[in-house]
Amino acid sequence: MASFLLSLIQGIFVLGLPYALLHSGSSGLFLIILAAVLCRYTGKILIACLYEENEDGQLIRVRDTYEDVANASCKGLFPSLGGTVVNVAQLVELMMTCTLYLVVSGNLLSHSFPSAPVTAKTWSIITFIILLPCVFIKTLKIVSKLSLLCSVAHLFIILIVMSYCVTEMHRWSWRGFRLPMTFENFLVSVGVIIFSYTSQIYLPALEGSMKNRGEFDCMLTWAHVFACLLKTSFALTAFLTWGEQTKEVISDNLPSSLGMLVNLCLLTKAIFSYPLPFYAATEVMRACMFATNHVCDRSPLFAIGLRGGLLVLTLLLALFVPHFALLMGLTGSVTGAAMTLLLPSLFHLKLKWRKLAFCEKLADFSIFILGGFCSIAGIICSIVGLFESFGG
Repeated sequence: MASFLLSLIQGIFVLGLPYALLHSGSSGLFLIILAAVLCRYTGKILIACLYEENEDGQLIRVRDTYEDVANASCKGLFPSLGGTVVNVAQLVELMMTCTLYLVVSGNLLSHSFPSAPVTAKTWSIITFIILLPCVFIKTLKIVSKLSLLCSVAHLFIILIVMSYCVTEMHRWSWRGFRLPMTFENFLVSVGVIIFSYTSQIYLPALEGSMKNRGEFDCMLTWAHVFACLLKTSFALTAFLTWGEQTKEVISDNLPSSLGMLVNLCLLTKAIFSYPLPFYAATEVMRACMFATNHVCDRSPLFAIGLRGGLLVLTLLLALFVPHFALLMGLTGSVTGAAMTLLLPSLFHLKLKWRKLAFCEKLADFSIFILGGFCSIAGIICSIVGLFESFGG
């Protein structure tokens, strides 16, 4: 389970962290550490919202999902509104994540084999064919095993890039941290750093599947500590090596042969990462569609049809949605910030208000405000980018 959680917060987008440092300077290093602290805290309070004390003062798990927490928080005014909002946000973020994995896989294969008469979209279709067995995934156990392979591939990528950077130590320079920054690029860097840690969507199911749930908090802490150390070391050594020449994806800075090896490792990680958000998306959709129709819920044909439909939808989005990266930024700014920062702090305040100390209330309010700022700023930057793209 530790490797499963680590793979969630060590996503494929970690290779963009050196580029984030290019636009955030030395403050980016602080943000990498701060984001780890914040995301670990919001993960902890989200799990706390699953529990209530009984008459004997013992904690009892009375909620199972993020949706249950949302519905409990909105029970007084709109009993089902909170769950609906959470489900929509989860589904959008998960489907966009799956689609992005297809897009990334197509681009990686296209760059790895430039002489092949195959376009990036065709490579995405080939990746889709490889992922067809996902329609038969029924449990989290298979996904957990694939996540272990993701962690191995990720560590291998980090090792390759950092080893190369160490051999180029004579090129290291701190001058890059003194480059001028623009507010818009800084906001993009903040988004990249914060959302590289997101895992809150999966935490209730992960904690619920543990045999000893008392170990979850410790596992959550050490997973974020380890991820923070890796991300900080990786981003710093890579940025010191290439400075102003740092590319958006750091593998583009590597020599061609080494870059191809890293791209193939990234492809492996992308393929093995796809089943997790796909499985989560199918579970959210199944819960929404079959909340009152348990006969269809038990039908294997319905389940396979649902998974197949969602799988095809991710391919269609990858192939036909224009300016997908900007649309991803727009939806990510809304759903990512909401699911990671805004909603956990809001629900924690609503459900645990009477039992929270002043410092805990202050922390929740601060995170809520930060999440709101990240959402609004990300939306503005993404919309501006969309207008510029359509205008240009």
